[in-house]
Amino acid sequence: MFDTALLARLQFAFTVSFHIIFPAFSIGLASYLAVLNGLWLWKKDEVYLELFNFWKTIFALAFGMGVVSGIVMTYQFGTNWAVFSDKTGPIIGPLMGYEVLTAFFLEAGFLGIMLFGLNRVGPGLHFLATCMVALGTLISATWILAANSWMQTPVGFAMNGAGQFVPTDWWTIIFSPSFPYRLVHMVLAAYLTTAFVVGGVGAWHLLENTAYRRSYTMFSMAMWMAAIVAPIQIFAGDLHGLNTLEHQPTKIMAMEGHFQSHPNGAPLILVGIPNEAEKRVDYAIEIPKLSSLILKHSLDAPLDGLDTVPDELEPPVAVIFWSFRVMVAIGFALLGIGGWSLWCRWRGTLASNRWLHRAAVLMGPAGFVAVLCGWVTTEVGRQPYTVYGQLLTAQSHSPVDAPAVATSLTAFVIVYFLVFGAGTFYILRLMARLPRDPMPELEEGPIRSAGITPAQSHKGSAP
Repeated sequence: MFDTALLARLQFAFTVSFHIIFPAFSIGLASYLAVLNGLWLWKKDEVYLELFNFWKTIFALAFGMGVVSGIVMTYQFGTNWAVFSDKTGPIIGPLMGYEVLTAFFLEAGFLGIMLFGLNRVGPGLHFLATCMVALGTLISATWILAANSWMQTPVGFAMNGAGQFVPTDWWTIIFSPSFPYRLVHMVLAAYLTTAFVVGGVGAWHLLENTAYRRSYTMFSMAMWMAAIVAPIQIFAGDLHGLNTLEHQPTKIMAMEGHFQSHPNGAPLILVGIPNEAEKRVDYAIEIPKLSSLILKHSLDAPLDGLDTVPDELEPPVAVIFWSFRVMVAIGFALLGIGGWSLWCRWRGTLASNRWLHRAAVLMGPAGFVAVLCGWVTTEVGRQPYTVYGQLLTAQSHSPVDAPAVATSLTAFVIVYFLVFGAGTFYILRLMARLPRDPMPELEEGPIRSAGITPAQSHKGSAP
């Protein structure tokens, strides 16, 4: 039988899972639109403006769905997590308010100009508006991650007589120990996610032999982003892991599947089945001492295990163990696609290698899966706390009956799949309708240099 706390957690997990995919996409897409707008002004090539107009409609839809799903989440702080809201309100409340006063107002103020103002305000001001929208998405991510990072590594507070967290140093709160790593990791994840969506759409149309200049241009830009950002993201993820080991060692124990301490070097468990009842990983495939080398930079460095943690303070190991591995596997797959694209670019086959295009289409949604798995690893790994080491989840939920939460959860599942499912379906329809190139414009430019002849590029174009 599910209790109130578990149902409230499931409801928040469900809504945040829907919500996070839209900001992750809109953060990267807003910056991509700013780049397209800038390239159009610089190179005077209409292809960049056409791609801008194509993606801005998709951005508007994703941005709108992100706003709506985010508003729903905030209500849950009052309905399901009233005790958490009361105790952390003096810190979380202002941080969320700053996000509205800075990022949301900035985005809302310039979004209309970006979407509809090119012919009204002129190219220069329109470019400025696009950059402001992109900046707004980054500022929004900054405040949200500042609040979340404080919950992961709480500092700069004191407790008042009512049991509330009250700020003593706002700079310390905002720039908590995990904040820089979490912000960089999330923004890079958003850029990679967007790059592979854009690359997947471009690859799809290259496979369909339509809109070659547009398709190749966005595919080439996406593959540059993948090749550059993927290795940086893996490096940033490693630094984030070292920071987590310092401040949230229990989370690392669960991620690594270390039920037992290893005084003479811990193995890296590649795969296995965590057995939480018996405190072991069954059928483990592992590399001896590699975990110690990665986390402590020494093969024989000792690493504590979950045997040093009371059972009631252990997070759910199986969920964290697998979500972390899926995220890492996708990260290395994205790195592989980026490296493959560099090889094809060097050989002049970036526009004609159909196996690369198929792989890019297949990996189009992979970034979203990685973001969700990263979020699961982060949030489930914080359990059993809402404020790590300070406030237990079991002490944070509202005094409501479990059937009431179950009813609202059921309603959320139905409404979300209908509303956001329809919105996502419409976005996919828009992605499939990339305008076709006029035939004469393909005599020169990136398609010619990529080895596609005009005769090939005319194939499938509009009559």
